[in-house]
Amino acid sequence: MLNWRRPFGGRRSVVAPEIKDSRAGPLIALTSAGRPRWTPRDYASLAVEGFARNAVAYRCVRMVAEAAASTPLAVFVDGARQEDHPLAKLLAQPNPEQSGTEWLETLYGGLQTAGNAYAEAVGDETPAELWTLRPDRVKVTPGRTGWVEAYEYSVDGRSIRIGRQADGWMPVMHLKLFHPTDDHYGFSPLEAAATAIDVHNASGAWNKALLDNAARPSGALVYGSRDGERLTGEQFEALRSQINESHAGTMNAGRPMILEGGLDWKPMSWTPADMDFIAGKHAAAREIALAFGVAPQLLGIPGDATYSNYREANAAFWRGTVAPLVRKTAAALTGWLGGRFGGARIEADLDGVPGLQPERDALWARLEAASFLTDDERRRMAGVGA
Repeated sequence: MLNWRRPFGGRRSVVAPEIKDSRAGPLIALTSAGRPRWTPRDYASLAVEGFARNAVAYRCVRMVAEAAASTPLAVFVDGARQEDHPLAKLLAQPNPEQSGTEWLETLYGGLQTAGNAYAEAVGDETPAELWTLRPDRVKVTPGRTGWVEAYEYSVDGRSIRIGRQADGWMPVMHLKLFHPTDDHYGFSPLEAAATAIDVHNASGAWNKALLDNAARPSGALVYGSRDGERLTGEQFEALRSQINESHAGTMNAGRPMILEGGLDWKPMSWTPADMDFIAGKHAAAREIALAFGVAPQLLGIPGDATYSNYREANAAFWRGTVAPLVRKTAAALTGWLGGRFGGARIEADLDGVPGLQPERDALWARLEAASFLTDDERRRMAGVGA
């Protein structure tokens, strides 16, 4: 077990001093569980109730993470794209266990779930590997000035401190979403949609309980005797047994109830029609999708006419949600790794995204029709350089 030195259980056959390695790797390999809750929210509850138990939130996280991870990242040096640059190779294969797309999907998934995403670079002067750190296991340690001085990664009671190197470079990149009241942690879309998620989950639980209870709302059997008589204990138990055996459960849903003289059924809760059950559940689903920036049409939620068709909804999703997220990540990676690779710049390559192709076609048509522009001006406005 002491030879396990990588996240996700990667094993080396020979451990040599010069081999680059993740400092948090041994903690991950030597533990099976651990849920530190250092962030200003209950990450475990958000992950379980929001991501694991809500289909709408789960799909939103997957859609944003997978779409953003599928957007290529290009490396530029002095304005020219470099396909064989060491930084481009590192982004394509960040570590021996993950491809570039898998690594980015984990990064974006943590960002959408916790509002924070952490990446660790291992190596000497030039990073040789990139790893993602689980957000709920990372604690920010501020310095005297209020800025981050180090990151503490803990698993099952064991911790390791990752601080700045001698030249001031931080081996950990912290990518976060805007939080109006917190200086060091981001705000999760799951937390913004927590109320809608609770409503949506409660609607599903209520529907399941209703089906288990003969698909009928709860009520009471009223014994209306003229002379004030009451049911005997034997009669009460016999009536309850008959109801449980003949009318409870999904197999008995819809079976008519035969009542003897003096018994009357009194409903004691609203029916699904009274509650406008379907409309309320769809409204909660739309609120969840709104928090993540996903058009309801892409999730199959009816009753929303914001977009005229699916194609426009998909284009709005890529333009308003995915593209800003990828650009933000590319800028953060440039600021983090660019100086270690000779001033290289990382940019999002949006030209190959199918969802944005109609907009690119419209831009090219406008540039082609602009006869007062030179070829170099057209190319520069199209983002391909002179």
